[in-house]
Amino acid sequence: MQILITGGAGLLGARLARRLLARGTLADAQGAQAPITRITLLDVVPAQGFDDPRIAIVTGDIADANLIRRVLTPQTQSVFHLAAIVSSHAEAEFDLGMKINFEATRLILDQARANGNRPRVVFTSSVAVFGGELPAKVPDTQVLTPQSSYGTQKVMGELLVNDYSRKGFIDGRALRMPTVVVRPGAPNKAASSFASGIIREPLAGVEAI
Repeated sequence: MQILITGGAGLLGARLARRLLARGTLADAQGAQAPITRITLLDVVPAQGFDDPRIAIVTGDIADANLIRRVLTPQTQSVFHLAAIVSSHAEAEFDLGMKINFEATRLILDQARANGNRPRVVFTSSVAVFGGELPAKVPDTQVLTPQSSYGTQKVMGELLVNDYSRKGFIDGRALRMPTVVVRPGAPNKAASSFASGIIREPLAGVEAI
């Protein structure tokens, strides 16, 4: 079992990789548990803290077609697509958000299609696909009304994953991730960073606005 994790140096990507290494197996296309032989961690910066021989660390631009062809091969059976430009950053830099959140997602799906092995693709979406008033329990059939560029880009990614799955090119899933509280490290450009800062900054002796 060969696995690709985009955003592999990030909070979720690194934790996912460690959990997979500890687990040792992952379900293949037939549902049988297959030994994990390789996990490629792709990000713009190198992933830290890994010394397992099953880990391959690759840095580069996720929107580079040549790079995607190199890391997403016909031997890749599972893809966890976590890489993204976060909410406020995508709003402030529209072209960058479209490049990474939408165009790179399509590039990955097209490469998976070209490989012809119908890999499982897990796409991390966001609750930003919703907007306005929501019911206490949001159903899968809730109308998607994003109110940001980031949310719109995630909706487009979800629709692509759904359609590529319908066509049989991939076996896809889209997960709408909520806010991560409390996120360690320095604040990022997510609109929800304040939620972590309310707890994280005072614990570090730093004023939280």
